[in-house]
Amino acid sequence: MQIAKLRTIYVIGILCTIGLQLQAQNKPAYTIFSGKGKKVTYSKMTKNLETMDMVFFGELHNNAIAHWLELELTKDLYQKRDLVLGAEMYERDNQEALTSFITGEYTYKQLDSAARLWPNNKTDYAPLVNYAKENKLNFVATNIPRRYASMVYKGGFDALDTLPQNEKQWIAPLPIVFDSTLPTYVAILAMMGDHGSMDLVRAQAIKDATMAFSIYSNWKQEQLFLHYNGSYHSNQKEGIVWYLLQKNPELKIGTIAVVSQAKLGKLDEENKHLADYIICVDEDMTNTY
Repeated sequence: MQIAKLRTIYVIGILCTIGLQLQAQNKPAYTIFSGKGKKVTYSKMTKNLETMDMVFFGELHNNAIAHWLELELTKDLYQKRDLVLGAEMYERDNQEALTSFITGEYTYKQLDSAARLWPNNKTDYAPLVNYAKENKLNFVATNIPRRYASMVYKGGFDALDTLPQNEKQWIAPLPIVFDSTLPTYVAILAMMGDHGSMDLVRAQAIKDATMAFSIYSNWKQEQLFLHYNGSYHSNQKEGIVWYLLQKNPELKIGTIAVVSQAKLGKLDEENKHLADYIICVDEDMTNTY
């Protein structure tokens, strides 16, 4: 009896040693955490997000893992829900060109000529648009045309009052509600130091407000709206999400933030509570630009 117990303990010890060795040899590219810093699986995250009205994937624009997971999450959510897609990377006055590409009227070359595409569009965002095209999904160009955000940066919200009525269709309805005390906006101002100004923060807010307006205008209750944007536009459920909740506090909104760290075993304190789910990527991961 004693020998059997010793054998059992020995076997358990061997298995634990093997497990630790395998864990040491494992080199994950990313780890997913809850907002509180608890590790969660991709499947658990997806199962929760599929119950939402809207999901915001807050990316790091040059992060390869983020772009891959955006496409994977899109595919998996589409298995469960009627999806509508949208992105910060496409501006509202380019919607016609974007839709023409998705419906097959435009080639990619024609889209590139007609729309103001980001330099990394072909590698990072075209796969999402192509998926929408293949599955006949609506893809919304949500962002304000950059020239109007530039106007706000140089002259505040009042500068928008000078626009002719036909151009105001590309921005959120005026006047713009603005709360300069939101932690995200305060952080932007602090981060910019001497180069920052309240009009810089207002320029961020006009983007957030316009994207929120675009999303809400193109969402139906039975749908899940999946939006791709830089993390700063949805961190701490501020930015775009704040504007949406001003419109409809009953919305069920899920958020993702992407961060990079040297170690993936534990979420750094400063990265906690950024979103419902934080995708932590190895800082040595190759960037797309």
